[in-house]
Amino acid sequence: MANIDRDYRERLLSTLDQSPTSSPSKSPCDGSGYIFKSPNPSRENYYDRDQTVEPPKAEALTQKSALQNELLGESITEVPDPQTMERGGPLAVISPSKSNMLKFQSSPQRLDPHAPYAVSPISKSSKQLLLSPRRVTRKIAKTPFKVLDAPELQDDFYLNLLDWSSHNVLSVGLGSAVYLWSAFTCQVSKLCDLQEESDSVTSVSWSDKHLLAVGTQTGLVQIWDVAAEKKLRTMSGHSSRVGALAWNWDTLCSGSRDHTIAQWDHRMPDAPTRTLKAHTQEVCGLRWSTDHQLLASGGNDNKLYVWNQSAPEPALCYTDHTAAVKAIAWSPHQHGILASGGERAEPDHPLLEHLHQPASSVDGHRLTSVQTGVVQEHE
Repeated sequence: MANIDRDYRERLLSTLDQSPTSSPSKSPCDGSGYIFKSPNPSRENYYDRDQTVEPPKAEALTQKSALQNELLGESITEVPDPQTMERGGPLAVISPSKSNMLKFQSSPQRLDPHAPYAVSPISKSSKQLLLSPRRVTRKIAKTPFKVLDAPELQDDFYLNLLDWSSHNVLSVGLGSAVYLWSAFTCQVSKLCDLQEESDSVTSVSWSDKHLLAVGTQTGLVQIWDVAAEKKLRTMSGHSSRVGALAWNWDTLCSGSRDHTIAQWDHRMPDAPTRTLKAHTQEVCGLRWSTDHQLLASGGNDNKLYVWNQSAPEPALCYTDHTAAVKAIAWSPHQHGILASGGERAEPDHPLLEHLHQPASSVDGHRLTSVQTGVVQEHE
């Protein structure tokens, strides 16, 4: 009898496993594309991509668990995590119930002492299972949904050649030109080309408006109105290339290989409103805080400085890094928390990235340091 029960259970579970699953919708930005060519406009809408919906596997697991409760007398009240099931976790195998399936009597699990007159055909476990809140799993793709060819993209650690605007437009500096790719339409357009000026692009940065700042190899900073496809002005205040840019409303800061940070008001482009001097090598990272009051700068001198709006001298200086500091980010959730990432050259591991979290500018102490991994250079 036990063998028959086991065989029947295995056949039933195998039948439940054969549930149809829906295939994901295609995106117009799937596959590869070229930065110089627009994708096929006849494809489907960009918004068909699914970001945070419950995958079909979770719904199938809910139905399977409910059927197991009703047909096999199980007491499953919680849906297993689909990702745990795929990895062969502890919930991948559910132990069979010890109840005899061929007994001609009501299962005590189906009786609810708190509702003696309930007429629901499903058991208490299935009710709890179906009424429990569903886990909304965000599926992170392991492959890119869009690949853009980027010829002449400079392989230089100190440059910032990519920036994504709040209007969902990606700007890319390729050689002497700046290209724009719209994530809404997947259209690619060429904004400007500095070849006639014998110059090249070394940094790009979007403002909250439709303005794009472009830093050049010769130390110029250009402001472009992208909506009108027109250059508004050119600002000259550096003697070497501009590798870092950061907007703060109408204020733009530019960091250069000449070791200085120039602060501009793009409405008065004749000269910088102030020049910050503390770094002894190239400035390769700039970021304003979320409250627009503090500016963090990182350089090839392994220093991380924090500046306020008024003083010409840095308010804080961090010397925890052992090589260039380029990755800088302010926390949008807690005031005054700053994360910085640097590199370190070693004989066995050419690049070793690590992360620091300095505290607020009131006390300025470092909260923690996290080694984020070793990146090996490839020949």
